[in-house]
Amino acid sequence: MGAPRAVVFGYHNVGVRCIKVLLAGGVDIALVVTHEDSPTENLWFESVASLCREEGIPYITPSDARAPELLAQVQAATPDMLFSFYYRHMLPASILEVAPAYNMHGSLLPQFRGRAPVNWAVLHGATETGATLHEMTVKPDAGAIVAQTAVPILPDDTAFEVFGKVTVAAEQTLWGVLPALLDGTAPRLLNDLRQGGYFGGRKPEDGRVDWKLPAQQVYNLHRAVAPPYPGAFTEVNNVIYIIEKARLSKRSAGSLPPGLAVVDNCIFGVCGDGRMLAISALRAAGEPVSAQQLQASLTARVSTH
Repeated sequence: MGAPRAVVFGYHNVGVRCIKVLLAGGVDIALVVTHEDSPTENLWFESVASLCREEGIPYITPSDARAPELLAQVQAATPDMLFSFYYRHMLPASILEVAPAYNMHGSLLPQFRGRAPVNWAVLHGATETGATLHEMTVKPDAGAIVAQTAVPILPDDTAFEVFGKVTVAAEQTLWGVLPALLDGTAPRLLNDLRQGGYFGGRKPEDGRVDWKLPAQQVYNLHRAVAPPYPGAFTEVNNVIYIIEKARLSKRSAGSLPPGLAVVDNCIFGVCGDGRMLAISALRAAGEPVSAQQLQASLTARVSTH
């Protein structure tokens, strides 16, 4: 018996770390399917393509996961198993039929199925999340659970910080269960789809702040989309301000109306429940905005009304 052969669909940090786990576990990776990096995206994560070049692993970057030539290439690799690690396209049934297929999802399934699971978990104020390896089916994130590892979401964690924990959890999950997966003794646990929920992708526009909401909800939005994600934003005098760093403030808003405000030369976001966010880094047009600059803009808005 030779080493087990795999075809890996992978991208992002989770793709890089999990490919390294497979290599360390003695898996022969016959082919990696990854993505071309988008010039419009903030690439703060590691490159699967770079790892493949370093390790001498053949890789391809097809634009369509349903293309007949991709299916032919996967079949030609004669894999014993398929893995998907943060690959961004749904795999069609024709590919899933080639060999047993497993996906690494960035939540504790069945919670937060679908896209951007870390961002959604933070947005919803979850106190823990994790990584789940599960069998792939045509329906996303619905197959039996093989293994999962939990990580905490602390009250001030941003999605970026949580994603770092989830990446380590993914590595630990795969490392722990890989021997059982290779010898056929890995568990198959119920993925109860009556629990949790399914979430779609997020767009930059979803980061617009509604200051009428309670401060905790606004803060959760900020944490969920804080840089390197596009950031929570608000608009004053046709200028878009992006909140880079903020914390819940213990100060009361008093009679201040909802929205951005400057108090004692500090920037705050006043929320609908009378609580505030203390904003320590604000940007507009890519440049830092000081309390004095914001105050001038707010004063100009008042004088024009």
